Amino acid sequence: MTLLSDISTPDNPKGPTGETLAIRGGQPLSGEVWVKGAKNLVTKAMVAALLGESPSVLRDVPSISDVAVVRSLLEVHGVRVVDGEEDGTLHLDPSDVESAHMEEIDAHAGASRIPILFCGPLLHRLGQAFIPDLGGCRIGDRPIDFHLDALRKFGAVVEKLPTGIRLSAPNGLHGANIHLPYPSVGATEQVLLTAVRSKGVTELRNAAIEPEIMDLIAVLQKMGAIISYEPNRVILIEGVDKLHGYDHRAIFDRNEAASWACAALATDGEIFVRGAKQQEMLTFLNVMRKVGADFDIQEEGILFRRGESLRPVTVETDVHPGFMTDWQQPLIVALTQAAGESIVHETVYENRFGFTNALVKMGANIVVHPHGLQEGPRRVPRRSLEQAAVINGPTHLRGAEITVPDLRGGYSHVIAALTAEGESVVKNVGIISRGYEKFFDKLSALGADFDVIG
Repeated sequence: MTLLSDISTPDNPKGPTGETLAIRGGQPLSGEVWVKGAKNLVTKAMVAALLGESPSVLRDVPSISDVAVVRSLLEVHGVRVVDGEEDGTLHLDPSDVESAHMEEIDAHAGASRIPILFCGPLLHRLGQAFIPDLGGCRIGDRPIDFHLDALRKFGAVVEKLPTGIRLSAPNGLHGANIHLPYPSVGATEQVLLTAVRSKGVTELRNAAIEPEIMDLIAVLQKMGAIISYEPNRVILIEGVDKLHGYDHRAIFDRNEAASWACAALATDGEIFVRGAKQQEMLTFLNVMRKVGADFDIQEEGILFRRGESLRPVTVETDVHPGFMTDWQQPLIVALTQAAGESIVHETVYENRFGFTNALVKMGANIVVHPHGLQEGPRRVPRRSLEQAAVINGPTHLRGAEITVPDLRGGYSHVIAALTAEGESVVKNVGIISRGYEKFFDKLSALGADFDVIG
């Protein structure tokens, strides 16, 4: 097998987005992988370091392109970022924070949406912030209105420019009463990062309560913030005058752990996911049990295997504590091997089933209903944007030429190719480096047969 580096660096923050793999499937994936800190926490904790008046230490940081992007943006703003002696440790010193030129921010942001979360900390430190045009995976509309509306309530002045959005806080920022229309993870993070140093008390209702949010709260509390969580998605933040640095080990990446679990099921293999924890994956593990997976929960991680013939399931994606939208794509690959009809209701993003076109090309029996299914009992309230995918199996997947559309869909395409008989050519796999550390190395360790051909 020929390997190119799949580790992003500050000099190459977007990662190897043009790479193409030739994958020979039909063999089980077996072995061990290690999952580090969650992408959805690590990048936000790095931004939080801007709020401190002393250096911070963040541990279990994965080497992924999203981390490289945030690192570059922090350095553009004068934060000194140094790798620690321990693998995956970053030292972040915000002593010399300064304004950055629009062009520099735009150049380093790439396709990331992370710059929006710099706004609160930069408004506190510098009195101004700039957001370039935002990119990311093309899985549906992710408006930043929630973010901008919240920042306005804190007292920020928002000015839209041809190249992006400039924000200022001529009178400083103050506490606010905010009710999110939807428990958005990003908007909740925005409020937390802004409220901790705003004068007065902020009450956030309909907040996201994902484990990564709770871990960000833990980071901020270590820095000196006063944050309490009440029932019914209410978070109270008492603003403080100053914060100091933190020393924190990031929560493990639930999305990566679930992805490898689904890979074990799809390929009829056995994968030990070192670093995975039961508590944060309860909902996922319940679905695994229903689908017929066999898993062994250990202190150091969780072992996943098929165990028996896979059974069909009905799943509805939802915000935590529901079934994560990021979990449904690799799960669908596994469900192509289940005997019977499975249904996945996607209620979070309106365009996340596009990846199934490639699975159908490979022989899967999947029908997408663009307006969802109206019949049948539901736990999650129906949303106007939702879709449904009906998967009938088991089907024998066969090799095909496919192009990766986004992060989770791309991972799912690779696993489908490893499940299929024959050779597949998978293009644009570099985007997977946004969320999966040393992806090629891990595939190799699990016995995957592939070459990097371009």
